[in-house]
Amino acid sequence: MSKLIVKPEQTPDREGVVLNITPESAQWDYVGFQVVRLAEGQTLRRETGSMEVCLVLLSGIADVATAHEAWPGIGRRMSVFEKTPPYSVYVPNDDRYEVTARTAVELAVCEAPGRGGHAARLIAPEQVGVEMRGYGSIERQVHNILPEQEPADSLLVVEVFTPSGHWSSYPPHKHDRDALPDESLLEETYYFRVQPEQGFAVQRVYTDDRSLDETLIVQDGQAVLVPKGYHPVSAPPGYEVYYLNVMAGPTRVWKFHNDPDHAWIMTKPRT
Repeated sequence: MSKLIVKPEQTPDREGVVLNITPESAQWDYVGFQVVRLAEGQTLRRETGSMEVCLVLLSGIADVATAHEAWPGIGRRMSVFEKTPPYSVYVPNDDRYEVTARTAVELAVCEAPGRGGHAARLIAPEQVGVEMRGYGSIERQVHNILPEQEPADSLLVVEVFTPSGHWSSYPPHKHDRDALPDESLLEETYYFRVQPEQGFAVQRVYTDDRSLDETLIVQDGQAVLVPKGYHPVSAPPGYEVYYLNVMAGPTRVWKFHNDPDHAWIMTKPRT
């Protein structure tokens, strides 16, 4: 299997972790990502240390608290494929959080370096920007959970729903050069869910010089590391594909560069 694919564990560990990506395991500097599955009544307790955290309730209902705040009974969707925006909680570094599941919960723990610049807060579904991006077979639904316009030190978090037979992260784009204002350097993880779950997604990750050029078959519950390069995604006919993106880098700005060979697609007349 490609070193860019991270597979979940079959059995959660003592905390409920089924998938774990750290800067050390990914061999990069900024992004950490975990998927935690909590049984009803189970509690996850952690200190944030030097990292800011965005807790995304992928599915289920939970009580969430930090050192100074508490939000009981948050959560709405029981599956990501309900396609409603999620509840999330932002937690700064040098804080703590506690998540107690009222139902079975799938929780995404998104991490990046913090600088103590912001208070813990709830990100309610009504605060999540929803947009349809692209057209025709490259149309997809985007939920901007923690975009650059909202307060954070490093993290950018977004989820995308790619319909059956469609492409997303398309035209192929990259953000691997610290060359603002034209392009920002952002590491990125993709966490995939597929419906029906026996399906798969296809993701290509490649650079201009093809020193990295991999085409990946990604299954439900797996994650993909994008350390550099272009990274388009395809949903095969018959299967809907969801993914949660976590990005971070030296500057909290999303400035991407389209593959010049394929940039014309966005200027193609729409019929």
